[in-house]
Amino acid sequence: MKHWIAGILFVFLISSCGSKTEEKKMIVEGNVKGLKKGTLYLQHVPDSVLITVDSLKVEGDGKFHFETVLESPEIFYLYLEKADNNEFNDRITFFGEPGLISINTSWNTFETKAIIEGSETQLKLEEYNEVMSKFHGKSLDLIRLASDPAIQNDSTTIDSIQKLSDKTILRGYLYTLNYAMNNRDSYIAPYLALTEVADANPKYLDSIYNALDPNIANSKYGMRLEEYLKNITRN
Repeated sequence: MKHWIAGILFVFLISSCGSKTEEKKMIVEGNVKGLKKGTLYLQHVPDSVLITVDSLKVEGDGKFHFETVLESPEIFYLYLEKADNNEFNDRITFFGEPGLISINTSWNTFETKAIIEGSETQLKLEEYNEVMSKFHGKSLDLIRLASDPAIQNDSTTIDSIQKLSDKTILRGYLYTLNYAMNNRDSYIAPYLALTEVADANPKYLDSIYNALDPNIANSKYGMRLEEYLKNITRN
């Protein structure tokens, strides 16, 4: 009787573990249109070093399929090593999370034209990047203007351009802080706090951390933000 009960418990535990693993599984699949030959790599940074989770050699068919188990949502990379040995525009950054992530793109516009679906946090990242690209565009316009030989010796104009540039950078910085605070229930919040505004006044980062949903606070980036705050306040 005891052996029978032990057997039932063992089966239950195995089933429970399998179920939890399935819940944390991320499937990344899609197609690289026009790709005839190359190697695709699924990568991430678990600590401080970029590692390859899995890879796939492409021979005439750009379709791919990767699977991995996540502890919590985090940034992943789909890297394409093409036969032309061109290292530019060959890495897609996306926010991975459990479930099916679909990535469809083309071999010659691998990064710039990628369509990523299936991740709610990825949508938040794209929304953020769209707004920030406008700030970056404005900053580039000001840099080009300041480089114009016709105004190089005009100190008044150069000073005005510098003030506009500083203002644009500050607006982007404040937008990031507000975006993180307004998305406290998303994994994007601690990620942006760590990667985009880590040098902000600790009181602002602390406000972001304390406002996080408990599940977000216990995620990879949530715990890293907590540790980061402890380190900077300790010093």
